[in-house]
Formats: sequence, C-alpha cells, structure tokens
Amino acid sequence: MRAYSTQNIRNVVLLGSTKSGKTTLSEAMLFEGKVIDRRGSVEAKNTVSDNSEIEQINQRSVYATPLYAEFMDTKFNIIDAPGSDDFVGGAVSAFKVCDTGILLVNAQQGVEVGTEISARYAGQYDVPLIVAVNQLDGEKASWENTVETMKEAFGNKPVIIQYPVNPGPGFDGFIDVLKMKYYHFKDENGTREDLEIPAQYKDEAEELRSALIERAAEYDDTLMEKFFDTGLLSEDEIRAGIGQGLRTGEVMPVFCLSAKKDIGVKRLMEFTIRTAPSPAERPAMTTDGREIECKQDAPTSIFIYKTAVEQHLGEVVYFKVMSGELTEGQDLENPDTGDKERISTIYAVAGKKKEKVSDLYAGDIGCTVKLRNAKTNVTLSQPGTEIAYEHIVFPASKFRTAVKAKEQKDEEKMSEALNRMSAEDPTIVVEYSKELKQTILKGQGEQHINIVKWRLKNENKIEIELFPPKISYRETITKVATASYRHKKQSGGAGQFGEVHLLLEPYVEGAPQNNRFKVDGKEMVLNIKSKEEYTMDWGGKLEFYNCIVGGAIDARFMPAILKGIMEKMEEGPLTGSYARDIRVYVYDGKMHPVDSNEISFKLAARNAFKEAFRNAGPKIMEPICNIEIMV
Repeated sequence: MRAYSTQNIRNVVLLGSTKSGKTTLSEAMLFEGKVIDRRGSVEAKNTVSDNSEIEQINQRSVYATPLYAEFMDTKFNIIDAPGSDDFVGGAVSAFKVCDTGILLVNAQQGVEVGTEISARYAGQYDVPLIVAVNQLDGEKASWENTVETMKEAFGNKPVIIQYPVNPGPGFDGFIDVLKMKYYHFKDENGTREDLEIPAQYKDEAEELRSALIERAAEYDDTLMEKFFDTGLLSEDEIRAGIGQGLRTGEVMPVFCLSAKKDIGVKRLMEFTIRTAPSPAERPAMTTDGREIECKQDAPTSIFIYKTAVEQHLGEVVYFKVMSGELTEGQDLENPDTGDKERISTIYAVAGKKKEKVSDLYAGDIGCTVKLRNAKTNVTLSQPGTEIAYEHIVFPASKFRTAVKAKEQKDEEKMSEALNRMSAEDPTIVVEYSKELKQTILKGQGEQHINIVKWRLKNENKIEIELFPPKISYRETITKVATASYRHKKQSGGAGQFGEVHLLLEPYVEGAPQNNRFKVDGKEMVLNIKSKEEYTMDWGGKLEFYNCIVGGAIDARFMPAILKGIMEKMEEGPLTGSYARDIRVYVYDGKMHPVDSNEISFKLAARNAFKEAFRNAGPKIMEPICNIEIMV
C-alpha cells in the first residue's frame, strides 16, 4: 500500500445502536475498497470486523475494530465501534482519532437510545455526524417514522440528501436530491444505474432540493446572497454549504442504505470524500495548550489510542500520526518520561489483517509492535519537540461487583489478567478496597462485566465468582462525649506508658468553634492552643484540637495521638467502616519520664477515641447516590 497524503485520508467511526448494521456497513465499505472480494455477515460469523470468538458467539461488536479501504484515490480509516453503551470505551477512543462519524439509524426502529448516546458522545468530542438510515430493505422499515424520530431527537440538524423510493423488502433505489438523480440497484453487489427522477417523484424531489439549498445557504454569506438573488445553488455550492454546517455540528446529512445489499454505500463514501473534513482540518490540542496542525511538513508525533494483546504478535499499539511523517525505524520519545521508542514495523490494519507499510503521513492510522513502555494515551514525538497530546477521558464506571477466584491459587493470576484487560480497555477498573476487604471490578454495565468473566475463563483458564460488594457505610457521632485511656506495658527493660484524655463533638459544616461543653451534667471549659483540619479521603472532616495545659503531654507526642485517632477512623468502632465528621479535643493526659514514647500515645489515643466514640451517640450512615436519568 502506498502512503496517502493528509488531504486524501478520511478517518470515520461507525456509530449507532446495537443491530443498526455498523459491522455490515464496514463489510460493504471494505468490499467497495477492494480489501475483500466477498462480503461476510454477522450471522455467518465471517466479518473482518467482528473477528474475536466472543463477538462471533454474541453476534455483536465488543471491540472497536480498526479497518481500512482504498476508494477514489482516498484511504478510508474506519473504526467499527460497538453499539452497546457497555462497550462505550471503544467509541470514545475512536473519537480521539476520527474526524467524522457515520451514525447508523435502523429504519425498522427509528432513533433508539443507543443512537442518542452515540450522538451525545460525538458532540462532546466535536465529531461531525453523517446519518445513514440503514435496513431500508427490512420488513418493518418506515422512512416516515425514522425521519420523525430523528427530528424529535436532533431537532433541525438532520438534512435530507436522499430518500427511498420503495422502503421494505423490495427496496432497490432512492432519490438523491443533491445529485437530482434516481439511483436504482440491479443486484446486491452495489451495481447501480444512474437514472432520471421518475415523474411521480419529481415534486417531492424538487421540494426537498429547495429545502437543501436553503439550508446550505445559511452557512456562507456569499451563498446566502446568491440564494436571495436567484433561489438556486449549484451542486458544488450546496456541498460547500452543507459541509460547513457539518463541520460546526449544525447539520447532519441524511443518506439511504441497505448495507446488507450494498445499496447506497458507494454514494455515501463519495459524499464523505468530497464533503467531510480531512485530518488537516482538525488540529489537536497538547497538554500545555498548544494547537498542533495535522500536516506532513512538521515534526513527527503520534498518539496511542488503543493497545491490545494479540496472538503471535504480543502487545499491539494502535496510533494516529498527528503530525509529520512516520517511517519504519524512526526513533521517537515519550515527552512525559523521556523514554525512547523505536518504531520497528508499521502496519495498516483491517481487523486481523496487518499489512506492512514503510511510512504513514499525518492523519493516517496504523499500528506497531515491540514498544517497551507505550500505552493508551501516550504521545510519542520527535525528540526535542515536547509534544504531548491531551488524553482521552474515559467515562466513569456505571456498574460494580466484587470478584474473587474460585480457587485461591488463581488469585494472583486473576489480578494479573484483570490488569491486562484494564490496560486494553480503560473502562475496566480493578481495585482492592481496603475498607471492604474485597477486590472490586468496575465496568460500564452487566454485559461488560460478563465479557470480562468469559475472557478470564476462556482465555486465561480462570474461574471467578461475582457477588454484590459490601455496602460502604460511614460512621459518625451525634453528641458530645469524653473518654480516657492509659496504655501501660512493663515486661523487663524499657516499658510503654501513655495516657490520653479526649472529648469528641460532632463536626457540622459552618458550626462555630466551641470551648465550653456540658458532659454528664458537668461543665467543661477547654483552653484551645491549636487546631488542625483534615479532609478525609473517604469524605467528611476531622478537626483536631490541642487543649493540653501545664505540660501534661509533650507537644512531640501530639502527632502520634493524631495518628492513632486517624487509624481508628479508618476502621470505625461500630462496624469497621470509615468514620467522619468529628471534632477531637485532646485536653489532658499523663507521661512517664522513661517509658513514654510515640507508640504508647498512639495506642492510648486509639483506645480513648474508640471508647468516646461509643459514648457519643454513634450512628451508621448509608451511601447516597445522585443519579441523572435521560428519557
């Protein structure tokens, strides 16, 4: 494969709900690009994109698969993203390196939840969207319903470029109001006839053409002036206006498809080449606020958007050339660590197929192997340029479960395997909860976690158990209480001695500081010498007051007392849950001239805190979650 210039590259991500036909469209695009000479199908389990065993078992995409096709002197880099929100990490990664999204809408269902989620993520990353209404050959296909649901979901953004002549099982053509042609398809291999629009469709075509012209004129003053003067725009002028609206996210051009029959695919690719942005139009931001243009005559930099471990290759690193030219054998540098990496081999990627290439220009996407320390979100750039691109921000976890290996001997292997999966898919989060004393596995949903479980069993031969995590309670107090504790230990030689008297009070945000208390009917007035305030890692506050007078406890032992209290707050006196929102006043104690030391006062403070806590009206707090629901 030859190297393609930046202007002759189109990076597209296929988006949409599950079963909208993204993988089927990718097959048709590869067929049109002569990468394959026969289209596979999801049902036959022989597509280029869904090539993993788990995808073939489930007949749905789990991974965001990079592909390529050469068409009309242009290289398409295509990422087939999963439709389920459980696997959204792949789509989010793709947004970082793709310049256009093709949003598939199932004509039998209209806009679905997955459609809207995909569009929302695309908007967050400023990725323009072309809409492809697919499965117009389905038994329940309804163009009218699909258009109506698009208007409800996206307002006036959808702009009709094509509309079907006969949606349903007999679907074999559509009217293109940009070209003002009727495209009729004679077979299921994309063979089309370019015909004049039949008389019975002329009026509707003219009406939609007028709406298209009016919309195109909105985004260019020159076009608007011509539109007001003549009411007409040429095809190129319409394309220019719609292209500007596409780039700003105000227009979503709508196309007709049956990806299964290869109807409309070639026309969609033609439009993408002529109207959608090239990588050169989408500069990238660095971590220090610089904007780096995607151009060939610039220092080389690449951004790693994905890593995977693949059979016979080991760790494979997928990247986009953000600037310059990447050549085989080139030395690059990680600007964050200073680590040097040599690009030994460069591949163009179509699923499992890896084609060696000698170089890639700015804007192109490829992969390499045998890098030492390069992971997802790492930039490698020409030494001395200090280019480091903004990271992909992956969505927070939506589902969590406790996990353990069925066999104790597999615990370490399980942890290693989970960490590898997390490196491949950063939306898989694995952590050990010191509070709950459980390994917690987090993901985007139950399907996501089930895939992890399947991979552990089938790829790593590890059986695991999933069960609900323990509840993360918190402990606090409701009233004032005092306690004292003497720690004394004598067993020959140096002993241990420390005595601590303290008072606990509930901490309330904004409440005034006290020094007068009534405890068990007795008035107490404390002399506050110093105050320290801490925000706890698990939420809430600790205020620590030194009220020692007369040298009852040396100041050098106060840090040990504080440490003992904090240790006990990590393991609350009631249930072992974290304690929070407490004021602690240390007001008295005793020392021994020989036996007192830090450990003595730490242990005395722990036990005094424990006793006072139990006398201070302790209560357990349940977790509260804020949930945003989209309907």
